Amino acid sequence: MAKKEQSTEAIYDARTLGTGKMLILGIQHMFAMFGATVLVPALTGLNVSTTLFFAGIGTLLFHLVTGRKVPAFLGSSFAFLGAYGLVTASGANIPLTYSSIGVAVAGFLYLILALLFKLFGPNRVMRFFPPIVTGPVIICIGMSLAGSAIKNCGTNWLVAIVAIAVVVACNIWGKGMIKIIPILLAVVISYVFALIVDPAVRANVVKKVSEASWIGLPVIWENTGLSIFGKDLDVSMLITAIVTIAPISLATIVEHIGDMCAISSTVGKNYVADPGLHRTLLGDGLATSLAALFGAPANTTYGENTGVLALSKVYDPRVIRLAAVFAIVLSFCPKFAAIIVAMPLATMGGVSLVLYGMISGVGVRNVVENRVDFTKSRNVLIAAMIMGLAIGVNYNGAIQIPIGSITISLSGMAVGALVGILMNAFLPGKDYEFGADLQGDTSVNFGTRANKL
Repeated sequence: MAKKEQSTEAIYDARTLGTGKMLILGIQHMFAMFGATVLVPALTGLNVSTTLFFAGIGTLLFHLVTGRKVPAFLGSSFAFLGAYGLVTASGANIPLTYSSIGVAVAGFLYLILALLFKLFGPNRVMRFFPPIVTGPVIICIGMSLAGSAIKNCGTNWLVAIVAIAVVVACNIWGKGMIKIIPILLAVVISYVFALIVDPAVRANVVKKVSEASWIGLPVIWENTGLSIFGKDLDVSMLITAIVTIAPISLATIVEHIGDMCAISSTVGKNYVADPGLHRTLLGDGLATSLAALFGAPANTTYGENTGVLALSKVYDPRVIRLAAVFAIVLSFCPKFAAIIVAMPLATMGGVSLVLYGMISGVGVRNVVENRVDFTKSRNVLIAAMIMGLAIGVNYNGAIQIPIGSITISLSGMAVGALVGILMNAFLPGKDYEFGADLQGDTSVNFGTRANKL
């Protein structure tokens, strides 16, 4: 029996595959994360090269912190799309550099939660973030962003519909890798279609690609969050960005826990226990803060790569680290970044419309799978206040709070999340217990495959 177990384990060990197969598997993992990772900077205006560079660096940092045990890739988080869109929508006209500091602070909250998980355990910490709070918050993130997707679709609805149709077709009828990378396929097919039918798109792509260099540094100082700390620092704007964006981490922390459970289930090892959620949260938080400080999106563990693990049956974390190295190498090619920057708005609109809807969808899933009891008045009131404030304030502009010479602008998302947490903490009748229902606890997932819903 022991010999049989050793033989089975050897199948999953990349050392038995040889260098060539390991390289191919690493490239496959890179492409699995690729479409979603580069789409975030395309939608937000962040730098594509910087994003790829810190996706690779963040993944390697995560593996270092977790003792090189967990086969997880860290790519751009879609949950934080709302960080940039909501701050901009608040009317404060906050630049991406200030938003990056807000995301960095959200990453530091991971470190605090990691310490609390280590000291008190997940059950006692997660009781403050039950599905009646996280579910409506996630729903509102997607709903608040949908308007920008429709606006982009409006530039060429035919191109946008092609992108939407590819995502739907791949998820419903796709097999194998096609089902895993619908976003990448939608971007490529819709992009090519736009090049064929729209001369303006062709001209823009040729112009941007011809002007870009083959080799360049992936980090530009003026685009980093650190660049704001000087004589022209706007303290009000900085505080507004932090207060607006930091609460989004409440949802992504639950997402992280879900991804760790999914990877554990796929591989057959309990990563929640070893290396432990405190280590995985620490690695994810450090990667997010580091990326944000240097102008890249927040990082998160990627469900797409978990799907590749399930397909390939190769669970060796070294293959993931190879993918991270490939991403870092590609980040030094500005011509590639130019192709992404020149992507048609309608392509981005079609893909993002699906993604934003999926974000709201996983919020609904979070509430449903945890069987939140809406016959209880406390639950109805909490959900009502979160959604009413998040959407209502977003439509009418941020809430301005003057404190001395500083004015703090609170977006709808920030107000809704904070009110929801406080109401849940003080109203009687709490009935959520983390760990009682694994399916419910791990139902929050911002991966880009619609079949996760």
